[in-house]
Amino acid sequence: MNVGIIGCGHIFSTYIKAQEYFNNINYVACSDIDMDLAFKTAEKNNLKPKTVDELLSDNNIDIILNITIPQAHYEVTKKILNSGKHVYCEKPMSVKYEQAKELLKIAKEKKLYLGNAPDTFLGGGGQLSRQIIDNGDLGKILTGNFIFAFPGVQDFHPNPESWFQEGGGPVIDMGPYFFTGLVNLLGPAKNIRSRGVKFFDKREYRTGQKKGQNFNVDIPTSYMFNLEFENGSIIQGFLSFDVQNHKRNHIELYGSLGSIVVPDPNMFGGPVTISKELGSEWVDLSVEEKPLGKTNIINDRGNTNEAPRQANYRGIGLSEMINSIENNTEHRCNGELALHVLDIIECAKISSETKSEVSLRSTCERPNSFKDQEIKKLLKN
Repeated sequence: MNVGIIGCGHIFSTYIKAQEYFNNINYVACSDIDMDLAFKTAEKNNLKPKTVDELLSDNNIDIILNITIPQAHYEVTKKILNSGKHVYCEKPMSVKYEQAKELLKIAKEKKLYLGNAPDTFLGGGGQLSRQIIDNGDLGKILTGNFIFAFPGVQDFHPNPESWFQEGGGPVIDMGPYFFTGLVNLLGPAKNIRSRGVKFFDKREYRTGQKKGQNFNVDIPTSYMFNLEFENGSIIQGFLSFDVQNHKRNHIELYGSLGSIVVPDPNMFGGPVTISKELGSEWVDLSVEEKPLGKTNIINDRGNTNEAPRQANYRGIGLSEMINSIENNTEHRCNGELALHVLDIIECAKISSETKSEVSLRSTCERPNSFKDQEIKKLLKN
């Protein structure tokens, strides 16, 4: 299917690689609010530059990839759906739950597919972890914890302001990876308790033309959670833009028969690490032989939450959605899942503000596991 792209910013370079990996993605055109950027991006990537209206009215385009900033996701996705086109959107679905609920309603009424990142849970690390849990190797998952913590995007991004304004922050920025990963492993959530805090009113630009100047911080930059799932598991979490370094794992889950370290839900690789009875060795299980687990990125930026060797296959969610459209089946990165994850995010904020436990307003089906043989059908040889 032919895919148009709205948004030519930072994440564009990652998504454009998807057509190198997957055999059913054909990017044909791009647009941006900054048309000069759209023209430059189009020329560099052999695409046609179009205004948003031209993209929406182009009958040769079947799906639009919405990779605008989070604050624009609702407005842009709504325009796409009302133009009669399928849409796959970068996370989150919207910055407000009720807006996302409206988008899902429009998609269903128009019988259009609405897909949403993250798709990282479809990778080798997420799917091997899912297999181990589903097989009962660890017994019932009772509890666990997760963490994402680093100093903030101002260290490397020249325009970090939106991360520290309404619609930004660590929960809406990184929460989708962890909450989606946990729903993949445990099923839908039931309720949440959280505490959010803003430690500083201003931050300093560390790169770009404004380096050395300050900008305002309008929202909490650290959150702590207790999240109860419908299956009875209770998971503790911490998401922060205030930590220089730490030595904790991304996700640890503790079952009645053993424990598992789930790899970075922001990436696709491994290893997955498990330990069974008391005092047993921790065993690393490689996913390098899995089709969406093999290392394809090496960097040495030294960020606490980034391994120097990573697997990044963003776009598999779009590819899997295209395959589902062609075969009239449900896609895994679907609107119900994205809406539920956004519900967790918004309820975390509500809980922090009201200092009370908040019940989730939504639920969703746990996505089907993604078998290697299914993935291989979507890969280029």
